[in-house]
Amino acid sequence: MSASTSTRKAASQGRIADYNQTVILDAVRRSIDGVSRVELAAATGLSAQAVTNIVRQLMAAGLITEGRRAPIARGKPRTLLHLNPQGQYAIGVHLDPAVITYVILNLVGETLAHARYTTPAHPDPDEVTASSAARIEELITEAEISRDKIVGLGIAAPGPIDVDRGVIVDPPNLEGWQDVPLRDALRDAVGLPVLLDKDVTAAAAAEKWYGGVGNFLFFYLGTGVGAGLVINNEVFRGPTHNSGQIGNMIIANEGIPCPCGYRGCLGESSQPRMLVHLGVTNGGLDHDVDLDDRPQVEAALVELADRALHGNEAAREVLDTMVRGVLKACEDIALLLDLDHVVFGGPHWTTLSPFFSTQRLAEFRRRHGIAVDPPVDDLRNQDRRGCRRRRSGQPRSRPYVLDQPGRTVGQLIPPDPTTRRPCTATHQPGSILYFFPNSASRSTPRSAIPTSRRCSPG
Repeated sequence: MSASTSTRKAASQGRIADYNQTVILDAVRRSIDGVSRVELAAATGLSAQAVTNIVRQLMAAGLITEGRRAPIARGKPRTLLHLNPQGQYAIGVHLDPAVITYVILNLVGETLAHARYTTPAHPDPDEVTASSAARIEELITEAEISRDKIVGLGIAAPGPIDVDRGVIVDPPNLEGWQDVPLRDALRDAVGLPVLLDKDVTAAAAAEKWYGGVGNFLFFYLGTGVGAGLVINNEVFRGPTHNSGQIGNMIIANEGIPCPCGYRGCLGESSQPRMLVHLGVTNGGLDHDVDLDDRPQVEAALVELADRALHGNEAAREVLDTMVRGVLKACEDIALLLDLDHVVFGGPHWTTLSPFFSTQRLAEFRRRHGIAVDPPVDDLRNQDRRGCRRRRSGQPRSRPYVLDQPGRTVGQLIPPDPTTRRPCTATHQPGSILYFFPNSASRSTPRSAIPTSRRCSPG
């Protein structure tokens, strides 16, 4: 046998071993109360000896631990396996034109440290990189964890981005951020593996990992809008990893003029700056707002929503018009791609969710035959409704993390067994972070997306 053939065979065997470890780790993660070695063998199709060897390796790496013994009808009680919370950690950064969020999670999804800062009105890339590195170091110190166990750092940022080069190309709502090599700059600043991904893609991936199945759209409501897609249970990224740029979808032929030259584009009609401008123009707001001051705009949007909820008809009309446009866009996308359901989320979902009312979802049901799930009355699921197709045998989605100010919950996931790529998604109220590190780590953090309502076109 030639040396090259032997090397290829060894590499192939190594990849199989890595994949089998991923499968076992994923099965342990998915178990609610722990899982025994016998159950792992039955669930994965691996031999009992292979499972025993892999479990031994994962325990030696500190990724899983043995727990209580579970009695069975006959024979020796089985020892249940669990993820080890202190096995690994991951850091997430969500860069939004309105707010920058930082978080550290452990292996079972507990949030060890988090911080949110208002994005400067005119953020300089170098200054943002330097301040981010400093705040990450502060979080590591606050969390009191070993850097050796941090598998990496993930950045979720507005597109378009160049995933291969780790570059933010030219986001429309971040002036002066053309061709910014943020991945490498932050890697050099903090000394950790870093990967950059698009925010809406991160949202769709986190939804998929947290139990989203089939074909669905994640509609992102932030400073801009975007669409994350999962088709045939796989996150759709497109050739350049920039799928979901839906801002120029026309939702009203005689709508608001857009810089692109058309009228009635979704992005221009639904961005906070325009909503606040319309509120000032029609009397929904009774004071002027500096539309170039992003913190002012954010505060004014919250005020506009509050006025609408307390009976101000002019404010209500602005937000109702926005919701009609968003739902029209969701309807078009979902019907075009034959999607099962739509998930809403993003930094502004908490503010805008009351206007996606039960009545509007009922109208979707009337038009498209949507089965509407009742609200989930749970601490992790307040103010959340779901709509999905009536399909026999279609599983209900698992609960999502609460998205309310002052509360943060996370979950962790091992590498995706379908791609063998380690991944991390982390969450803070109003933000979504997702991470595919290049390291050969066995398991890295994930969390849920913001609380959401689902609507499923028929």
